[in-house]
Amino acid sequence: MVNLVAAQKPMLHGLMKMAGVVPYTVEIEPGTSMSFWVPKETINTKPKQSKKNPKQNKPVVVLVHGFAAEGIVTWQFQIGSLTKKYQVYVPDLLFFGGSTTDNPDRSPRFQAECLSKGLKQLGVEKCTVVGFSYGGMVAFKLAEMCPDLVHAMVISGSILAMTDSISTTTLEGLGFSSSSELLLPTSVKGLKALLSVAAHKKLWFPDKLHKDFLEVMFTNRKERGELLEGLVVSNKDASIPNFQQERIHLLWGENDQIFKLEHAQNMKEELGEKATLEGIKKAGHLVHLERPCAYNRCLKRFLASFYAAHEPQK
Repeated sequence: MVNLVAAQKPMLHGLMKMAGVVPYTVEIEPGTSMSFWVPKETINTKPKQSKKNPKQNKPVVVLVHGFAAEGIVTWQFQIGSLTKKYQVYVPDLLFFGGSTTDNPDRSPRFQAECLSKGLKQLGVEKCTVVGFSYGGMVAFKLAEMCPDLVHAMVISGSILAMTDSISTTTLEGLGFSSSSELLLPTSVKGLKALLSVAAHKKLWFPDKLHKDFLEVMFTNRKERGELLEGLVVSNKDASIPNFQQERIHLLWGENDQIFKLEHAQNMKEELGEKATLEGIKKAGHLVHLERPCAYNRCLKRFLASFYAAHEPQK
């Protein structure tokens, strides 16, 4: 029987190409490669042969996905909305999409290191990073490690670091015993439970579609389980980095049950004056999918405001 999710992939790929982005794989180091969707003009300039992309005349936006799906599935409603005014790069983090590594490091720091190397190979010198959920934690690491690369951030449904206490409190509040039980469902029932806490509105899909999504999107289970283990840090090791970025915008679903609006409010206070918070009503953790038009308006308004105060990238 045809897998409905797999059958839709060619159509999604076609829509992405119509929006101006194409797939490209970057070898980060021997044994490690990262898949991207990149502006088609990037490929035409052969980025591996040039440290600087002469066609990079629009500001760069990098969209970093969460844990339940690869890049273009996560950001399918944002990419086409952004490509007219921005160069959009959509990576697949390691063990998502076609990205792989034989390195045993499963930390967000290693994901950020690989993402940084990949972007630099593609000729990106400055960018705004938009990170969702797990991708937000990777984005925070990237910004901390590479302030010259990242000069602004937009974060949705994420936190600075998954500490012991936050992990325990969040899972207990949602009624799950572990991160793997929540984020790596093995059954239709488990996927429905994940969607019920991730979305504000009740979503109905036939069981066949849930089963097909599990088969296509939840690959590399062993490695992804290790990513979840590598995500948690002890309370005593957690600290708030001194971010050098000028702006950090927290764009939140007001009904997020996983990382509640309170988390965003606390994080805004911790980050100081450079941080701003904007809530979107009637939206949960999957705010960019539940209310894509509202999300896109807020995102584009922030980007326009930020870049109006800066010269476009040359």
